[in-house]
Parts: sequence; C-alpha cells; structure tokens
Amino acid sequence: MTDTRTATPATGVAATDDTAATPATGVAATDDTAATTSGSDLHLELPATGGRRAALMAALREAIRSGRLAPGTRLPPYRALAADLGIARNTAADAYAELVAEGWLTARQGSGTTVADRAEPVAANRARRASPPRRLAHDLRQGQPDAASFPRTAWLAAGRRALTAAPNEAFGPGDPQGRRELRAILADYLARARGVRTDPERIVVCSGFAHALRLLFDGAGAVLPAREHGPLAVEAYGLAFHRALLARAGVTTVPLPLDEDGAQVGGLAALPDVRTVLLTPAHQFPTGGPLHAARRAAVVDWARGRGGLVLEDDYDGEFRYDRQPVGAVQGLDPERVLYLGTASKSLTPALRLAWMVLPDHLVDRVLAAKGEREAWASTLDQLTLAEFIDSGGYDRHVRRMRRRYRDRRDHLVAALAARAPHIEVSGIAAGLHAVLRLAPGTERSVLKAAAYRGLAVDGLADYRHPLAGQDAMPATDGLVVGYATPPDHAYQAAVAALCDILPSPV
Repeated sequence: MTDTRTATPATGVAATDDTAATPATGVAATDDTAATTSGSDLHLELPATGGRRAALMAALREAIRSGRLAPGTRLPPYRALAADLGIARNTAADAYAELVAEGWLTARQGSGTTVADRAEPVAANRARRASPPRRLAHDLRQGQPDAASFPRTAWLAAGRRALTAAPNEAFGPGDPQGRRELRAILADYLARARGVRTDPERIVVCSGFAHALRLLFDGAGAVLPAREHGPLAVEAYGLAFHRALLARAGVTTVPLPLDEDGAQVGGLAALPDVRTVLLTPAHQFPTGGPLHAARRAAVVDWARGRGGLVLEDDYDGEFRYDRQPVGAVQGLDPERVLYLGTASKSLTPALRLAWMVLPDHLVDRVLAAKGEREAWASTLDQLTLAEFIDSGGYDRHVRRMRRRYRDRRDHLVAALAARAPHIEVSGIAAGLHAVLRLAPGTERSVLKAAAYRGLAVDGLADYRHPLAGQDAMPATDGLVVGYATPPDHAYQAAVAALCDILPSPV
C-alpha cells in the first residue's frame, strides 16, 4: 500500500545574487526566502515506504525518461522540493547531486538546476516524429477567414476598455442568455446591417452554429425534438458535419433541390411531416447565390400556414460584393424565422461566439436547454465584442476585409480566365469562397492531383446530401475554393497551383 505525495511548490530556482553552485552537492542553491516565494510547480509521486533519496531519484529519472520533463526544464530548488515532499533537505540535495553526476541534470551558477540535454531522445518523441503530418504547400479550403488579418491591436484595445468599464458582477458566473451589453449592441447592429427585427430579450448568445443546432435538436432538453417536430428540410448541398450532428440527435433530414434561385422551397408543401426548414438564404452554402425574393416570401408563408419554423443561417451575410448585402429573411416574420449569426467568418472561428435571434415563444425553452449558468461563451469575450462593435471597430474591420476578399476573388477570376477559360466560376457575388465547375467525371482525379501537389481544396461532391435525387437535381463535378484562407503573401502562389491542376478542355 502506497500513498501519493505530490510536490507542488510555489517555488523555483531563482537567478539572484544569492544563487550559487554548492561545492558539496553540485546543486545550484537558493536562499530560503526565494525558495519559498518563487518558481515552478513539479508533480512527483513517491511511494510511502523505502529510502527517500532512491525514491526521489527514480521518480525524477522516470519523469525525464518519459519526456514529461523535457531537456532544459528548470527544477525547483532542492530546499523547496524537500519541503513539499516532506523529506530532509540533504536528501533532496544528494538526489539532485547524484543525478547531476549521472548526467540527468545540470547545475550552473545563476541558472539553478535543469534537465540535461540527453543524446538519446525518449521513445515517445521518436514515435511522434517518425510519421510527421504531411505539410500543406497551399491551403484553399473554405470555412475560415484569413487568420493573419485578425485585428489584434484593435481587439486588444477594445478588450482593455471593456474590462476597465465592466461591473464587478461581470466576473461572476455567466448569464446563459449572454451579457446584456452584447445583446443590446447586437440588436442595434443586426437591425442596421442585416435588417433583423429584434430586441435584446430575444437574443441568446452561444458558442457557434453547431452549438445552436445542439441546443435546438440534441439531448433530453432539445428545443425542437424530432419526436415532436418530425424531419428537418435542408438544402441539397451543405456541410456534412451539420448533417452528421443532426443524425446523431435522431433528426432525419430531407433535401430540397437547388437551382439558380436557391432552394426550391415550393416542394415543402409536398412534405406533410416537415415543420422546420434550415436555409442559407443570403448566400447558399456552398453553391452560392441568394434565395430569390419570391421564394423568401413563399417560405415564410409556408411556415405561417404549417405552424412551422424557418432556421436562417446567416454565416457570411456581411460579405457581398455586387450590391448592398441581402437582408435577413427574419425581417419578414420574426415569429416564424429563427435567425442564427456568428463571428466565425467576419472575425475568427477561434472566438467561439454566435447568437440566436429567437421567436418570443422559444426564448425560455432555449434558456432551459442551456442551463442555469453559461458553460461555453466567455463573458470576457462577449464584453470585448460588444465594445468592438460599439466603438466602430467591427464595421471598419468588415469593410476592410470586404475590399480585401473582393480583390482576392477578382484575382482568382482573372487567373482562371487567363489560364483555364473553360472552367466556369460561380457563387462569387458574395462570401469567402467560389465554386469551380468541372467536366463530368473529373472531380476525383483533380482532387488527387491537388493532394499530390500539396494543395488543400474541397470537392463539391462532399457537400451533396446523400438522399438528393438525380432526377430532381443532377450531381455536378466541381471544386469549392476558399479564397479567404491563405495569408496575403501566399495567395498568388496558391491560385497558380490551383490553375496547374485543373483539367484541360475536353
């Protein structure tokens, strides 16, 4: 029977004038005051019985051998380690000294005691390095903005102002509905920029679109459980990740064919069990193009007549290049359209902030599904985003990125016109990606050529719903090209690599 003793000192090796290499032990010593007030923690487990010096040496050797203590790691002063383990100082000093003599540790004046550089790397590190992941030469996958363009300076300034002005209660448990400051500013911004009709009490903050889907459809507390609401109508092309999430929640999805005017919502009338439909009306994902105005009105009329609900995914509504952004369908009927927005495309997916603008009768149900305390969306990030929008920083960033992405889109279109004029480009009026139409039967070979060249790009087939019928909507070959992903310095080379792997005219 052994007990576990853990060394968790609030101490470490202090590089001060009092630090010196002790000749008797070869261990860099530190005065008692420094040894009890500064340094790094070290977790060690020693058996309750047996010699203390041998046990400490064995524990340190194993930590180094396994890679848990990497070369160069600074160890606590032996006095601090002895105090935390409840052993004599001389025992800890002798263990350090012997490990120094064996080559496991090094002790230098002014630097304390550290793990030595060993000629033999640990086996775990060898295994990790044996098969490194293949490095991408170019990344044109859709789904994220240019990470290098995140407005770090402006975001830090907004965060500083937000934290300075935040009331003390903001640092307590989070409100599952989201900070009032953010909800109030979102209500104004969404009305101004997206035509959304709401007030702060109808907005619930969440940590992303997928989190919103889970709240609505997954778990015992689901707001729209499949057993009550039946199948969910979705567009024939969309993210497989979202379809898989819904399938795990027990939701059957029914695909609606697409054409140049968006989803063919007229087909909803022929689906008597369907009461809810998920759409990307501002910019169909991934094929591109807005939902036609007549169909926007028609799907709202269907929801009213069916007593149903339209879920509006406005994932990149700020980025439109041919005219002013298309307004939200939610503005036609706030009680029949549930609007979902996110900062993932406009700022960064790392922020993990999104929002639902809910019909009034669903607010309490969504809050019940979230629970009594906010478990996902950081209060500090919410306050910073609120300040960033309120100060005008968000609008400035979106305008700047809209110009940059439009320039990138234009470069892509011009390069294709010059080097592959037979390739049709669509979906370019808005968003952060384009669709390149390929000759039938060529998509798979083009993707293989791209992988061989180290070019990451998505095939259109991956987005097609498995139940989408050929008669209603024939499948087409194509590539989904994310022109927002690469940093500026790498973009032209990525587009050139893309042109290199495109097939010649048939």
